[in-house]
Amino acid sequence: MSSVVIIGAGHAGFNLAHLLRQNGFGGRVTLIGDEGGTPYQRPPLSKAYLMGKVDASGLTFRPDSFFDEQGIERIDGTATSIDRQTQRVHVEGHAPVAYDTLVLATGARRRELPVEGGTLEGVHGLATRADADRLKQALEDERHQPLVIGAGFIGLEFAAGARYFGFDVKVIDLAPRIMARAVSPAISTYFQQAHEQSGVQFLLETGIAHLEGKDGHVIHVVTTNGDRLQTDLVVAGIGVIPNDQLARDAGLAVENGIVVDEHLATSDPHIFAIGDCANFPDKALASRLRLESVQNATDQARALAALITSQERVPYDAVPWFWSDQGPLKLQIAGLGTGSDTFIEQRDDKGLSVFAFRDGQLAAVETANHAGNHMAARKLFGSGLARPSADEIASPGFTLKDYVLRK
Repeated sequence: MSSVVIIGAGHAGFNLAHLLRQNGFGGRVTLIGDEGGTPYQRPPLSKAYLMGKVDASGLTFRPDSFFDEQGIERIDGTATSIDRQTQRVHVEGHAPVAYDTLVLATGARRRELPVEGGTLEGVHGLATRADADRLKQALEDERHQPLVIGAGFIGLEFAAGARYFGFDVKVIDLAPRIMARAVSPAISTYFQQAHEQSGVQFLLETGIAHLEGKDGHVIHVVTTNGDRLQTDLVVAGIGVIPNDQLARDAGLAVENGIVVDEHLATSDPHIFAIGDCANFPDKALASRLRLESVQNATDQARALAALITSQERVPYDAVPWFWSDQGPLKLQIAGLGTGSDTFIEQRDDKGLSVFAFRDGQLAAVETANHAGNHMAARKLFGSGLARPSADEIASPGFTLKDYVLRK
């Protein structure tokens, strides 16, 4: 039997290990993780976990007993290097681990504030359970003045959580609108207005010059406009960086992540990469793509498990979808709106839907509190059905659900 070693115990790594066993793989499966403890889910960290609606046990994928029952060996430690010639992984504090197939599911790490004062006490990120635990403890003190740098998903999810506890929150972003890199202008406006109605204050088109501290703790954020904003709790949500150094040191092709082909294989046929760290070809965009989403991590794990267990080389082409819960608002996106040039809006008593077109073809559907349209869009994009035109969607009485049912 062959041996599969997986580096990274997040969504991609855990799901691959689980699916290999589910698909009947009888060889050795080794899961290497560097956070210690039982592998856990990350999306609730900035939402339900932060607000105390889910505890630490509710984050875990499966209890510890699951791994023993499934014959999945876990190693808590940091992988330091890959010896491709002898097909071994070196792990700090452990003996080398031999592999027949190696899978890099190393994910991504949060980007640190690249300004003076960015490492002061009171400056937080939100990517791991340890990050969330520190923030939960900080939010127990009602005297704090939270300030968020970055109006992306993580920043806005934290802002909604802070408002849930009654804090006044300011959000700063260099872009002219919130979630500018991820959603259409209409969705940005819809969410910004909702956040403002809840009490969040936005400072857009505003950069950060530096942070000021006293006794090692942050006390001011100084903007490029010269404003000194008082705060003792800063949350930086300014994106992530793929963890590709291990692959780079091993001589694998790396460019904005670990470069893989349509079968998720790296430049070494014995090594694959999946999840946030993988840069893969996308047919719809006719370019390469690296996605940071649970769906992508899970679907790539499913595709690779099928390849390993059946040797069927089916190109990875799952429909991407994303979500973000921001207080009472649920953002859901099906498809990829990158490069869209035409947008059609639909509003009803449920919420807002935006249909994004690229070169005359429906490329993505973004919804705010409209799960029905989101599910219909996922079914449409995943079915190979003909997609509705802009004129069809704009016609009176059109609903995506009815369109999909008729097809």
